[in-house]
Amino acid sequence: MQDTLNLLTTNFRFQDVFDILVIAYIIYRVILFLRNTRAMMLVQGIAVLLLFSLVSYGLQLRAVSWTLVRVLSAVPVVVPIIFQNELRHFLEELGRGVGFASNMAARSTDRHDEMLEHILRSVDSLSRDRTGALIVLERQTGLQEYINTGVPVEGIVTYQLLMNIFISNTPLHDGALIIRENRIAAAACYLPLSQNDRIAQELGTRHRAAIGLSELSDALVIVVSEETGTVSLAEGGKLTRYLDSKMLGELLRNRYVQPAPLPTGLRRWFSGGEKNND
Repeated sequence: MQDTLNLLTTNFRFQDVFDILVIAYIIYRVILFLRNTRAMMLVQGIAVLLLFSLVSYGLQLRAVSWTLVRVLSAVPVVVPIIFQNELRHFLEELGRGVGFASNMAARSTDRHDEMLEHILRSVDSLSRDRTGALIVLERQTGLQEYINTGVPVEGIVTYQLLMNIFISNTPLHDGALIIRENRIAAAACYLPLSQNDRIAQELGTRHRAAIGLSELSDALVIVVSEETGTVSLAEGGKLTRYLDSKMLGELLRNRYVQPAPLPTGLRRWFSGGEKNND
């Protein structure tokens, strides 16, 4: 034991401590940044593959181990191509020397209920007036890449502000409004359209965009139809339609703070496909 302590003391350098702290800080900041993007899902997937690779190697499953090694070897090439937008944003943040995106804060129950009341009131008004709207509630999966496509708002969620944003023939009317941590992060955001061919033909771009985002994340997406005033909620690749204020309120209160289901893409990976509920 004494020999070990002497060896550590002899080879100890303050530069090594500083070196380790710098690397730890960089890793910490990278993780915080990734938690605001879909890239975090990829990181988790790679971690699972690494775990499977280690287990298969330990159990001497040669075919599985060989396959996983080949898949993991392609990761350094594939990742920069798929997530070039996230990488560019990360480097821009690094170059400006500003803080990275922080983790989603714990929601206060009072603020949470108050926010939902404003949303329900505005959705009810928009539905009566047949004013189209897309309202996204961010949960665990970060939506920063979609927030970046819109106009920053950073305003408290209120009935008056929501109604102002969705007034017809205004610059912010088209596109989605994204809510993060009880605040409106951005409006007029572009969402990915679902490619699911089981979606009902009468559903338009708003509904396809809502389903598309819910397939790629755990977000809750409220849709108000411009043609009929029908209110729908997209979650996990499914669309629940013909909701009134009471039904929508119950769904939001039960699901906004609850653990989200796996996105459709992951469910299909494990189950081999799942029918969409139109």
